[in-house]
Amino acid sequence: METLREKLATPSRFLIGSELVSVRGPLAGLSAGKAREFAVQLAGCPGIDWVSITDNAGGNPQLAPQTYGRPILDAGKDVVIHLTCKDLNRNGLESQAWFLNSQGFHNILAMTGDFPIAGAGGVAKPVFDIDSVGLVSLLRQMNEGLDPNEIGGTGKRARLGKTNFLIGAVTTNFKLREGEVMPQYAKLAAKVAAGANYIINQIGFDARKKSELLAYMAAHGLGRTPLIGNVYVLGARVAQVFHEGRIPGVVVSRELNELCQKQGASPDKGKAFFHELAAKQIAIYRGLGYRGGYLGGVHNIAAVEDVLRIERTFAPDDWKQFARELSFSRPGEFFYYAADAATSLCDPTKRAVMPDMKSRHVGPVYQISKWAHGLMFTPGGVVSRAGAKVCGSAKDPMQGPKLMRVVEHASKVALFDCRDCGDCSLPEIAYLCPESQCAKNQRNGPCGGTRDGRCEVDGFGDCIWLRAYERLKHDGTADQLLSHSPVVQDQGLRRTSSWANNWLNRDHLTRPPAPPPPAAAAPKVPAAPAAH
Repeated sequence: METLREKLATPSRFLIGSELVSVRGPLAGLSAGKAREFAVQLAGCPGIDWVSITDNAGGNPQLAPQTYGRPILDAGKDVVIHLTCKDLNRNGLESQAWFLNSQGFHNILAMTGDFPIAGAGGVAKPVFDIDSVGLVSLLRQMNEGLDPNEIGGTGKRARLGKTNFLIGAVTTNFKLREGEVMPQYAKLAAKVAAGANYIINQIGFDARKKSELLAYMAAHGLGRTPLIGNVYVLGARVAQVFHEGRIPGVVVSRELNELCQKQGASPDKGKAFFHELAAKQIAIYRGLGYRGGYLGGVHNIAAVEDVLRIERTFAPDDWKQFARELSFSRPGEFFYYAADAATSLCDPTKRAVMPDMKSRHVGPVYQISKWAHGLMFTPGGVVSRAGAKVCGSAKDPMQGPKLMRVVEHASKVALFDCRDCGDCSLPEIAYLCPESQCAKNQRNGPCGGTRDGRCEVDGFGDCIWLRAYERLKHDGTADQLLSHSPVVQDQGLRRTSSWANNWLNRDHLTRPPAPPPPAAAAPKVPAAPAAH
């Protein structure tokens, strides 16, 4: 069987993947039976290169993805298993990864995951011990031979056996505000640096943003990472759901929703229109130079085959007209590149002229925090040396002197709503606390679930990464956002002094790096074709 890794190694090939959404209930149930039948049909479809299976999609409990993946894999079709951070901590994720590797599932799509919205007895408690960048990094380390001695080990155990995961990750630039788009680009770079082998973009319906993503990657040293385009088969009902913002991170503009509702009123409920719209998206991705299309929103093989059939009827240059049609941005939407009037795509030679962003989140607390941090925590500085000496000789070096601990806790609670994690990320997020001000405790950039800059979870307000970006841009240092990545928080430091942990080199900022893995040949990742 030719693997997905081998297919991606052939730049001239345009691949098609199809998403299979798991369901809740026993495998013998009616819904699960239909999903299993669809899985078998996808396995036998020659136009599909791989099948991607969701992990508790939408924050709902569902059958584990490998349940459906086994018969697909046995039929000779590659399977991509979604692995998300919402339901498992790092130990559970590692355990699941070992299991998948042992069962022959070597393709993982690493994601932070949707915030839980359901569960037996009420809404489940989210985990988010690590995020997508941390998960990509973990999987890469498993491929290299995970070091069991990195934290708290004896220093005598050999590295663990190597896995062979092809690691995928997801990105989105279909965002409204500059403070949403730019942190997403920064996190994309962090995912590639952490070990992502290919990228799938989020659902979106604007060809200019699709071309911009490819152009941005090419201009910022990411163009060798294969990019797969997300193609979602809309319907009138789901378009309305997306338009209302009920699915975090997915946007359907007012104009597109009105078109979908009009088509949904036709005798076939818009089936022909929606299939053709999906086929046009595939054609656009093919014409732009993406490495493939990722087909979602379909639940039967007839729909899959119809979309692929329609796309095959298009002439090679038809995608250029489709790009002009598929232009559903929103008023005031931020673009990194200027528009090309002739094509309706981006012009990668010109930056977009956007109104000056108002830095609404810069204030005295931020300015004082920067000054205090520079004074107290500059490596080798007077305060750092004194702090290390005082805390190291304290009765409890994990807490430091009692009076200092009281002052630390009280000041950080008052200023940052600190949750006393002991492994502080304040200086990396422009002095915003991810424990109290981010629903998913994101320390390596934003998740993809914001709605017009707001957190997907009610009560959290503007995304902290948008706020951090605005603060750094005010200082002229926005390019330093995520220069620290990746952060994997040490939970063993919780309820200890983050000041003492920094001065005594115990936190993630100061802890000595793990020794490098044994030398190995770096995997060759093919270059993505340039955008037209």
